[in-house]
Amino acid sequence: MAGGQGSVYRYDEYDRTLVAERTRQFRGQVQRRLAGELTEEEFRPLRLMNGLYLQIHAYMLRVAVPHGMLSSAQMRKLAYIARRYDKGYGHFTTRQNIQYNWPKLEDIPDILEDLAEVEMHAIQTSGNCIRNTTADQYAGAAADEIEDPRVACEIIRQWSTLHPEFTFLPRKFKIAVTGSPNDRAAVRLHDIGLVIIRDGGGDIGYRVMVGGGLGRTPFIAKTIREFLPKRYLLSYMEAIMRVYNQLGRRDNKFKARIKILVHETGADEFARLVEDEWRRIKDGPYDLPAQEMARIEACFQPPPYEEADDAPSEFEDLQAGDPEFARWVLTNLAPHKRPGYAIVNLSLKPEGGVPGDATADQMDAVAELAERFSFGEIRVTHEQNLVLADVRKADLPVLWQELRAIDLATPNISLVTDIICCPGLDYCGLATARSIPVAQRISKRFADLKLQNNIGELRLKISGCINACGHHHVGHIGILGLDRKGEEYYQITLGGHAGEDTSIGKVIGPSFSEEAIVDAVATIVNTYVDLRDGDERFIDTYRRVGEKPFKENLYAAH
Repeated sequence: MAGGQGSVYRYDEYDRTLVAERTRQFRGQVQRRLAGELTEEEFRPLRLMNGLYLQIHAYMLRVAVPHGMLSSAQMRKLAYIARRYDKGYGHFTTRQNIQYNWPKLEDIPDILEDLAEVEMHAIQTSGNCIRNTTADQYAGAAADEIEDPRVACEIIRQWSTLHPEFTFLPRKFKIAVTGSPNDRAAVRLHDIGLVIIRDGGGDIGYRVMVGGGLGRTPFIAKTIREFLPKRYLLSYMEAIMRVYNQLGRRDNKFKARIKILVHETGADEFARLVEDEWRRIKDGPYDLPAQEMARIEACFQPPPYEEADDAPSEFEDLQAGDPEFARWVLTNLAPHKRPGYAIVNLSLKPEGGVPGDATADQMDAVAELAERFSFGEIRVTHEQNLVLADVRKADLPVLWQELRAIDLATPNISLVTDIICCPGLDYCGLATARSIPVAQRISKRFADLKLQNNIGELRLKISGCINACGHHHVGHIGILGLDRKGEEYYQITLGGHAGEDTSIGKVIGPSFSEEAIVDAVATIVNTYVDLRDGDERFIDTYRRVGEKPFKENLYAAH
């Protein structure tokens, strides 16, 4: 079958040197902290620059997965780290990263050295800098793609890593790129969102959006340039960052994000400021050298596809004869640009599970399956799932059986139990309520697969605090955990959406107790089923009828 290491960026000598030097530097800082030569306050900015957080029970290490891409060797190393230094699992996040919740401080330098062996690191996964740039999880394989966005993501990663001017921004900064008109990267919810498009003459460039973000003040990004030619990507990014770095507020962290600057300045005026700065610098040294561009593009060439039957008999027969396989095909596969291939989503949301968690054994198994069936490559999604992007349809029956054996074949992608959920008060020191137990209870309440398929597409997202790491603002149903005099309550928003027609959900009314929240969700779902027109999705029904019937039924029942 398909072997190799897939279309994953490979380090050059500069990458290797940078990561090795940073790892050695941090080892010395950790030793000084353990020896008492650094206080926790002095150590804090140093550890944050290396992706290390101090949470409720232990340190948490966040490891970068640039543009959501992993080779099988990298996935095996992540499994090894989970088994050797943690409690046997890792948590995949909404920024296509992985977090370890239980490492010991004295082990962190060894973990970083292990990561460096497979060209991974934790640089800029925290702090007021440009974080991990994310992409469409189907990049390079999607049937609707204009151009592979991973090349732009890698260019941005190299430009932004330890950029001397943008290392200490007013606040953290997030960028996403999609190569498809069907937005699977939630670009409108980022500080900068880039959509690869064609202009009237057929040339490829970027639509540039700025000022999106969630948290306590959610905003949808505004378009500041309809078309940016590809050659100007870095100079235009530089111009945006300079305007933000100069004018972004540093006196109030709650108003320091670029979304607040764009809102208070006005999108038109902000665009003017960026254009003025860009005209000043665009003919400077910002174009990538042709040799370097060719090197990066070469890392993302299509894998060696075979000529394959688009309707192989083994696939067609099993789909017709096995309802469970047919259900998985319906929910977990996506169209591939190549005939005879499919994109396969691996659900990290089993019944009653913790969304985004994968055990070390599962990671090892996925690495092996990737080598057998998908050119040795794995994707991480911002919905906290995994993807094998290049699977022959003829191999799907065997792959499905293998995934079932490791509990990664739950057929619930985009359904009510495919929940995005932050770690909440079980781990996070910023959280005001638990989110994981609520997700688990909802998962069990709607566990019946026939029920889930009858409900259809329904995006449910849960955050344990106002920082909105669970993206609750853009859930069709969003849940926000709150603390009320030492008791956990949950506020519901309805009508959020993270696609190309992005919308921010609206608070439906008073919050619900921990005991009542799952019944409240069930009431909302039942109301939708009663009101929908044919196969209408939840978000479309809500937009058609508004909040009134949902609110009436919700508070009459509770």
